[in-house]
Amino acid sequence: MIELALLAVAAGAVFVVVALVFAAVQALLWLVLLPLRLLLHILLLPLLLLKALFGGLMLLVFGPVLVIALFAGLVALAAALIVPVLPLLFIVFVVWVILRSKPTSTAIAR
Repeated sequence: MIELALLAVAAGAVFVVVALVFAAVQALLWLVLLPLRLLLHILLLPLLLLKALFGGLMLLVFGPVLVIALFAGLVALAAALIVPVLPLLFIVFVVWVILRSKPTSTAIAR
């Protein structure tokens, strides 16, 4: 039993050492590649601004079309949900009309 505990502690120690080595390598790579990342950010900033401008123009052009398409889709969804229920609503309406009608008077006229 003691051997199993010792093996677990050794595995934990190996894991900690490997994690520290990976953290050190990551920090070193981050530090070495920092100038390259900054240069790429500076070079790509105008492209990102052009992308934002182009995306805004596309939104202005296609926005109304998308709104109309969304409205048409909602109308189609409502129709698809309501149409199967129409026969039941008709039967309920007919029963309601029959029950609501006033009965004829059974009083004898003098």
